[in-house]
Amino acid sequence: MTGVLPSQRLEKMISNGQIHGAPDIIPEQIQPASLDLRLGTVAYRVRASFLAGHGRRVEDRLKEFEMHQIDLSDGAVLEKGCVYVVPLMESLDLPIGLQAVANAKSSTGRLDLLTRTITDGGAEFDRIAPGYKGPLYAEICPRSFSVLVRPGMRLNQIRFREGQAILDDTALTALHASDVLVNGDALIDDGLGFSVDLKLDGIDLVGYRAKPHTGVIDLDNIGFYDPAEYWEDVRCKDGQIILDPGAFYILVSREAVHIPPAYAAEMAPYLAMVGEFRVHYAGFFDPGFGHSAAGGTGSRGVLEVRCHEAPFVLEHGQVVGRLVYEHMSEIPQQLYGSGIASNYQGQGLKLSKHFAAPE
Repeated sequence: MTGVLPSQRLEKMISNGQIHGAPDIIPEQIQPASLDLRLGTVAYRVRASFLAGHGRRVEDRLKEFEMHQIDLSDGAVLEKGCVYVVPLMESLDLPIGLQAVANAKSSTGRLDLLTRTITDGGAEFDRIAPGYKGPLYAEICPRSFSVLVRPGMRLNQIRFREGQAILDDTALTALHASDVLVNGDALIDDGLGFSVDLKLDGIDLVGYRAKPHTGVIDLDNIGFYDPAEYWEDVRCKDGQIILDPGAFYILVSREAVHIPPAYAAEMAPYLAMVGEFRVHYAGFFDPGFGHSAAGGTGSRGVLEVRCHEAPFVLEHGQVVGRLVYEHMSEIPQQLYGSGIASNYQGQGLKLSKHFAAPE
């Protein structure tokens, strides 16, 4: 059956060697519709971001671009504004017909920690060709904060699919009619559109902006850091804010999103023409997001927004992205937010898990 592979299929792939880990993959890595990937023991500081390209190996390209190596064994700082390549502990031996796509985890995106997967022979970031056999690497570029990392940390994740799994607009409209994917009107146009909320109920705090000069964030510290040391409040009374070039913002969607158990979704950009900004889409939404009792009727989507060359006025209700829904090949045995460590079920405006709740 075509579709995104669920957790039980991932377990089979691990047992038959199609996904290999050194050391062995642990149960905590297996998510409802994806597998967390672990950092290895060394980081290569490189001069520039790169792709291996057809017929070429990442290992060979590293010899061209490497500046120095960093041992991560006892923890090491990846500095803001620098580019690193880290071999991952996982490798693949995919059958023909099974492809994969990778993405940053939610907490990674909320730290503006640009993390992408590259492979031998790869001509695109985060896209793994059907039948790929070989190692995986993470390219990491901290953009707002320097971070302390260690081997085994999980910054990105990988999802596997067989065949064509994406719902077209007709199928998505039918699914919304039966399962209510979003509260209010559904804007369905090459996916399910979502907009920004700049009129939160009862408060004028609508988001956060990363401060330009901050301390290091140890990614093992959960609920530890004072948000005021790393973020400025973004307040709004008239439903609009001006995005500053180069600045990074955490905002929230106006819509509460629902991912039914038999489906998965991925956040994607809406249109390049809508404005001088980009929603930094740390984009996998697992089956069950916004579905369980903990999430009620949907959960908000947190938006990681970076402004580009010119200041831009962002207004309440402006469409900034879209969710692309896909069929699961089977319903996962474990859903998001249901008995697993799901940090963002039922969320509203929320920083990454590393920060204490704002007072």
